[in-house]
Parts: sequence; structure tokens; C-alpha cells
Amino acid sequence: MAEPAAAITVLIVDDHPVVRDGLRGILGSAPGFTVLGEAPDGPTGVELAQRLRPDVVLMDLRMPGGGGVEAIAAMTARGLPCRVLVLTTYDSDADTLPAIEAGATGYLLKDAPREELFAAVRASAEGRTVLSPAVASRLMHQVRNPGGPAERRPLSAREREVLVLVAQGTPNREIARRLFISEATVKTHLAHLYAKLDANDRAAAVATAYERGILG
Repeated sequence: MAEPAAAITVLIVDDHPVVRDGLRGILGSAPGFTVLGEAPDGPTGVELAQRLRPDVVLMDLRMPGGGGVEAIAAMTARGLPCRVLVLTTYDSDADTLPAIEAGATGYLLKDAPREELFAAVRASAEGRTVLSPAVASRLMHQVRNPGGPAERRPLSAREREVLVLVAQGTPNREIARRLFISEATVKTHLAHLYAKLDANDRAAAVATAYERGILG
């Protein structure tokens, strides 16, 4: 008789306790899943992922204590074997693309039915890509139009935060401190800003942002 398959282990990273409780209840009551832990922000999620070694991390994106994109990038940089399935309410390019570029295996919206969540977690554990239909459509457009003008390449929420601080004359070290990220991450965001705004330096990026109405 075949041995039953081992349960898929999961780590939940979300800043809302009610969401974490709900996900724990849904997954904990379903056969084949084991919730190893929960984290209220990205940095804590990275540390728990390194310690608990889950098969799949369910990752929210926008969290006050540290965002999901930075956490995904940190897990990727550390070579953690876990797969990251983004579970969020946001499906814009500004959220989707940075998360996938950082190393997310899949991207699911929080309004997904329970069975779709189960299937996505299983697929992620197997290393298969999982995308909600809305996200898949956006990514297809991006692939088909890779060289579109900068105006159609929206800034991510984090890039906007960095841009606002840059416009205030804030040095990279202080930006890193305020946003709870590393200076290297700040420089990465700046590089993305320059590319999207077709700018060569901070002053040009700020000037272009004002011209386009990104900064008011």
C-alpha cells in the first residue's frame, strides 16, 4: 500500500491578524497541509522561513513593518528552498511585476475560492507557476510590449516612497532607515526609477516626476 504523501508545510506572512487566523484555519482544517508559523511583516517572515524551512510561504505585499517584495528578494538572495506564493488584494503592474522579478513562484488574489488556494499552494510546492487570471493577462501584455514608453511602466508603491524622499533631498542612508530596507535596496529602487523615468540622476528623476504629475 502506498505511503500517504507528506503534508505541505506553510508559513503565513500577513500584517492582518484576522487574515492570518483565517488562512491558518482554512489550511489547518484541510488534509495535506501543515501551518508551521505566522509572521506580521516581511523581515520576520524571512527569519522564520530560514528557521522553519516551509515548503511554501504565503506572502502579502504591503505591510507596515516591511513589504513582501523586499522579503521575497531576501529569501531568494539567501537561497532558501521555499516557494513564495503572493496572496494579496493588489493586481496592478506596480505590485505584480516587482514581486515576480524578486522571485515569487505565484501570484494569487485574496478573493480566490478556497479550492483555488489549495490548488495554488500544491502547485507552488511543486515549483509550478501559479497566476490569477487578471495577473496572467497583465504579464502577457508586458511580455508583448517590453519596450513600451516609460509612461506606461508605472512605479511600484515602494518606488514612489523612495521618489518622494529623494524629492525631499533625503540621502540614501536615511531613506533606508525610514523604509526599513538596506542601502543596496534603495540603490536598486533608484535604478528602476531612473529607467522608468528615463533619467540619469536624482535631480532629473524628480524633475521628470513633477512634469508627469507623479509628484504633486
